Amino acid sequence: MQIGQLAMPAGAALAPMAGVTDMPMRILCFEQGAAWAVTEMISAKGYLYAPENTRAIEELLRRDPAEGPLGLQLFGKEPEFMAEAAAKLSGQGFAFIDINMGCPAHRIVGNGEGSALMKTPDLAGRIIEATVKASSVPVTVKMRAGWDETCINAVELSEIAEQAGAAALTIHPRTRVQQYSGHSDWEIIRRVKERVHIPVIGNGDVTSADEYERMIRETGCDAVAIGRGAQGNPWIFAEIKARIEGRPYEKPAFREKVEAAIRHGRMQAEYIGESGAAREMRKHLIWYLQGMKGCARVREQLGKINTLDEMNRVLLEYADRLQERQESHE
Repeated sequence: MQIGQLAMPAGAALAPMAGVTDMPMRILCFEQGAAWAVTEMISAKGYLYAPENTRAIEELLRRDPAEGPLGLQLFGKEPEFMAEAAAKLSGQGFAFIDINMGCPAHRIVGNGEGSALMKTPDLAGRIIEATVKASSVPVTVKMRAGWDETCINAVELSEIAEQAGAAALTIHPRTRVQQYSGHSDWEIIRRVKERVHIPVIGNGDVTSADEYERMIRETGCDAVAIGRGAQGNPWIFAEIKARIEGRPYEKPAFREKVEAAIRHGRMQAEYIGESGAAREMRKHLIWYLQGMKGCARVREQLGKINTLDEMNRVLLEYADRLQERQESHE
């Protein structure tokens, strides 16, 4: 698939998720075969005019040599600020700039940004056009199906985005009102794909290689971006890559998951410091342990941890108990 002049690797991409797809998470997914990834979203105005946020923004902009092709996601509602930020950031080694028109968070849409821009397609078009003109790398757009069931306008906004110079589109076919509830309507992805001539990336409810193949088959999309399906499961990219290459795939055993979680914690400590790493890992641990036997009590314990040593002790004791239980049934 081409994004502008960029030839993107085959496979599934890691979709941007605020508070989740930081550098450690991306590295783990790239190691398992993610084709490309997109950073957490960065406020264009915040980057330009909020020096008090400098440290947080520097963390969001950090990348590692171990990462593959990486897009930078920007959000904002003022074309001039989006253009200025894109001009400054597009020369920092990112493969492309991705404009966020899909975030449903109250603090974002309350300011007229994110998925709120789907209610103002003319303004959205001006933002895209200004960003494209200012950027030295391709510009993509991530959007939802629309604002609510009375405003399903992804097809209209996709056509506007293409005319404004967007190089590719990522469609998450839920409305803003849906947030992440219910099911995503893949039919909307298919309708967008039929109407535009730039690549369309499908996103939403893909948690396995079977669903990856089904999304491509049913929608005709050019690629798939995986968000929540990768939470606590970077191996989904290995599963999809194995399917593409016609190789067998074996899901990770419980100890491999535990060891990955422990390593993730060490990476977080290197990224944001020891004091914040344990708190940051709490949500990831819930995802890593999901579906494992007897995990409810362990997840409750892990929700109260304050140090990585505590986290590692609880995880290793849990893995040992599972191992003993498994051996007693053999």
